[in-house]
Amino acid sequence: MQPRIPRPTGIAMIIVAMTLVTLAGYMLPALWYELFQRHDYGRAAVGALSTAAVFALYGRLLWLNLMRRTVPAHRAGLAAIAAVCWALAAFMDAAAGWGNALLLPAGLIAVVLPVREAVAAAAAATVLTPAYGLLLGLPALNVLYQALGIPLAAFSGYVTVWLFHVVQELREARAELARSAVGEERLRFARDLHDVLGHSLQAVALRAEVAERFVERDRERVRKELVEIQRMARDSVRDVREVVRGYRATSLRTELEGMSAVLRAAGIRCEPPEISPDLPPHVHEPLGWAAREAATNVLRHSGATWCMITVWSDGDRVWLEIGNDGAGRRAEGTGSGLAGLAERIAAAGGEFTAGPVGDGTFRLAAAVPVEPAVPAGPVEGVA
Repeated sequence: MQPRIPRPTGIAMIIVAMTLVTLAGYMLPALWYELFQRHDYGRAAVGALSTAAVFALYGRLLWLNLMRRTVPAHRAGLAAIAAVCWALAAFMDAAAGWGNALLLPAGLIAVVLPVREAVAAAAAATVLTPAYGLLLGLPALNVLYQALGIPLAAFSGYVTVWLFHVVQELREARAELARSAVGEERLRFARDLHDVLGHSLQAVALRAEVAERFVERDRERVRKELVEIQRMARDSVRDVREVVRGYRATSLRTELEGMSAVLRAAGIRCEPPEISPDLPPHVHEPLGWAAREAATNVLRHSGATWCMITVWSDGDRVWLEIGNDGAGRRAEGTGSGLAGLAERIAAAGGEFTAGPVGDGTFRLAAAVPVEPAVPAGPVEGVA
């Protein structure tokens, strides 16, 4: 099963936490040396407080830049981190592990600064930091590690923030595709309704104008025109009902193909199932409603990456089962849509279940009897 992508704030918190844990690995040896080998608790306290301040400012700057809240004042924050790290290396015995602090600012260079400035700053830091380390008496191997580590850390920080923004933009694009698919369906319905009603209403208006002209001169002509207007109005009502019926109660195959197309447009893997052409006519409408509600729930209430649809018959009932891996991101409660859908399926004499089934999977299953149930009255539509 593919892992679900957390929300942007969740990803940012994970990135900040993992970065600070990694940086802590650079500084723990120096603190350990002060506490348990030198037993200088004063120096250890100064080092711990300085490191904590650096980490707090580092995490703040990284978070703000991940959230696209970059401001020029962040340069001052980066300079402050660099100054504290260089001071720690100078006054806290660089050879005892405090020289590792010289690497800490590198990860923020390409995060805080624009690309061109970041390249120049990383190049300067790659030259100046090892030179400063040699001046402090660091071993040659440590100096070489710094010369190689600074550009790698700067590039790693840039790639991390870039990938985070790419994921965020892909999430926004996925939501926009889903909204576009819904909008296109609304436009299709509006276009069909316009095509049906436009001509009929225009004809009714013309007939009414003719009747108005002859109201004083030829009452028989007016009567004929009114009869024609009534006929055209009844035809228009029938045509509108046909349009709505075609929109709301189309074939199950059409519904599932449309559902899979909408989900694929939103970046969710979904393929329409094989459907037998021998399905009873009365099962199409209730199972079609189940498909629409399932698509709505997947798009609006989950972070699914795949959706699986199956249709089969056990002899007495026709089953539609729709599963997806978005249960972990689904809001609590069943909502009015699923409650209304359960009423629809029950009115058709069928069975309906919906809920998580473990492993982060959400399953919706609806069954309609092969033999049509006796109608129990109209059921209101679901939103």
